[in-house]
Amino acid sequence: MNKQLDITTRNAVLTTMAQLISMEKSALFAANKLDMGNYDGADLAMGDRLKVDDAKVAGMISALKQLASEPDPLGIERFAFSHENGIKVSNKTAPFGTILIIYESRPDVTIEAAGIAFKSGNKILLKGGKESLNSNLFLVELWHKALEEHECPKDWVTYLEFDRTQTQAFLEHPTQKLDLIVPRGGEKLIAFVKQHARCPVIVSGRGNNFVYVDTDADLQMALDIIINGKASKISACNALDKVLISRDLPRKQEFLHHLIQSLKKHKVEILTDAKLEGLEGTSVMPNEKVWYEEFLDYKILIGQVPDLDEAIITINTYGGGHSAVIVTNNEEKAAEFMNSVDAAAVYHNASSRFTDGGEFGLGGELAISTDKLHQRGPIGLQHLVTNKWYVKGNGQVR
Repeated sequence: MNKQLDITTRNAVLTTMAQLISMEKSALFAANKLDMGNYDGADLAMGDRLKVDDAKVAGMISALKQLASEPDPLGIERFAFSHENGIKVSNKTAPFGTILIIYESRPDVTIEAAGIAFKSGNKILLKGGKESLNSNLFLVELWHKALEEHECPKDWVTYLEFDRTQTQAFLEHPTQKLDLIVPRGGEKLIAFVKQHARCPVIVSGRGNNFVYVDTDADLQMALDIIINGKASKISACNALDKVLISRDLPRKQEFLHHLIQSLKKHKVEILTDAKLEGLEGTSVMPNEKVWYEEFLDYKILIGQVPDLDEAIITINTYGGGHSAVIVTNNEEKAAEFMNSVDAAAVYHNASSRFTDGGEFGLGGELAISTDKLHQRGPIGLQHLVTNKWYVKGNGQVR
């Protein structure tokens, strides 16, 4: 077992990693070009996640620098108690140990998620998808250079070149200590990991997010929030999939016309429920299952509900537990919605696209969890810790 690295060393490795990515940007682009050339382009969302460009490199560097500037998440006292017999009891944050991150197509996970896990004192095992192998191997090589420069063992970051069969075998019978698994990808990947894992799993990555346009909504604001949520990045788990319109929305037909025209400009396929059947440029959803789907595509479903209560019931029935938005100028309705909707992030008059560790001030995220244990929503540095009890005595017995 590796000795815990002190905070100065961890920060130095992260800073060096940021410098190496900046210096080796051209080589990273070359590795990513190989991956993009091998990809068949069948899945728009996966292609968007796979591509490494200047903006993604800037994001990687920014995330590493931000992490290096953050305080140490380890050793923070959460509870203290003095027993009447003189024993001193305290509870402090501690690393999990070894974290396995299994992910699809996103080379930036190799930097941002691994960086958060490393800063919080954990050894990292990375299992990326075959579609991003060249990019990932190059980035892991940079991790090893950064670790070696600061005299740290290279096995703080390890890449597992496993196929599906080998991955299943490793999950069921790990060949080394494994404390936590984070699958980042589609529902099939998450189900596969949960089926075979023998240690705790944090479920991350599924959206199916809703916006409810209330009778007291600013209609231009609602339009802007919907278009941003749907069209700004279809591959994101915080993208918008479903819109619920209040039955009694003032100027409802005018609003729906503008919304449909705006969505069409972004080449979004528009489905509706039976209550809105017949709107020009739309088609009725084929079955109820569509309410459960996360599209990850230029596709949206618009439905109608009689009131706020039905909107809440609909979201809690079909939503993915990720993000939900109400657009209204009525503070009481907003409070009821935010308190009653069962999602990791609830919004009043803002786009669901903000559900992100960086946007929430966490300096990035390991994952966005839709589980309720042990942390919900974006998991940042301060959340990627467990805890340990420290008990100090001078010979007390019970």
